[in-house]
Amino acid sequence: MNDTPQRAQGGPVLDVQGLVKHYPGRSRAARRNGPVRAVDGVDLRIGQGEVLGLVGESGSGKSTVGKCVSRLTEPTAGRIELLGRDISTVSRREMRPLRRDVHVVFQDAYSSLDPRMKIGDIVGGPLRRHGEGTAAERRRRVTEMLERVGFRARMATRFPHELSGGQRQRVALARALVMNPRLVVADEPVSALDVSVQASILNLLLDLQSDLGFSCLFITHDLSVVEFISDRIAVMYLGRIVETATREELFAHPQHPYTQALLSAAPVPDPSGTKAAGRIVLGGDLPSQSTRVLGCAFHPRCPVAVDRCRTETPRLTGVTAADHPVSCHLVDAETGGPDISQGRNSVVHHTS
Repeated sequence: MNDTPQRAQGGPVLDVQGLVKHYPGRSRAARRNGPVRAVDGVDLRIGQGEVLGLVGESGSGKSTVGKCVSRLTEPTAGRIELLGRDISTVSRREMRPLRRDVHVVFQDAYSSLDPRMKIGDIVGGPLRRHGEGTAAERRRRVTEMLERVGFRARMATRFPHELSGGQRQRVALARALVMNPRLVVADEPVSALDVSVQASILNLLLDLQSDLGFSCLFITHDLSVVEFISDRIAVMYLGRIVETATREELFAHPQHPYTQALLSAAPVPDPSGTKAAGRIVLGGDLPSQSTRVLGCAFHPRCPVAVDRCRTETPRLTGVTAADHPVSCHLVDAETGGPDISQGRNSVVHHTS
């Protein structure tokens, strides 16, 4: 059995183009309104050994993206390339051997672990399903992975209900990484944990990512988490990516009005109260995913929207910089994007 970390040889590990996932309405009235547009044309790319954070509020479609790229959900349209191979239309049978290269870590570790199985059997499950090595080699690999996530060998004989939430998430990480996958999809893996436990799991994930070299799509609604763990960040709103940039660039120079509002709402220690005074409060709620919004999907809540925003859908293009694409008509290469905390005529200047 090969214990050497698998690495992509050139090109992105994951390349998603025009990803669409629509669900039919459940009720008769909902079906009249059209399909639920959970994902409505998403492009994203993850390089070798890169952590891409996908952030957005609940209902933005980010978890659906994770399910589609791991083929736990069938996409409606679009192209999903894993290590250069299009997996968007392969059958379940054809996908089975490819699953060694992509594994998922879910939010609720307890429900994703079989309560009737011992921890050693859970972690070793992928090895058995893919016929990796002998029984002795599998046991050795399981012991190594348990040690990597901070457990002693005797943890293999315990059951999930005997573990804390943080310990169960470590087991989920060990199971996801036991096959040395090229890509890990982490869907809100720490949101159900206490803050102190979150920190330990995030540090462990970064250590494992550094040692094993896998790429990661990290899905979260928590800006402090995505800032800590990501190399690049993609901001999602109502089924679409509205802005993508490096971690440093996004937090220093957010261009899209929605990104600015998200960062403004992030809780930070501020004894002076100046942060609260400058907070951007958006009107209205996230529109229904079954409602077709003409123009920019964010315009009903955007305080600086103009007529063009209501009629023309903006493209995600590198207006301010090639590596900082933004989907907003008001972002300009010379002036940057609008600063919605200061009013319609102010801008967030872009610095290269």
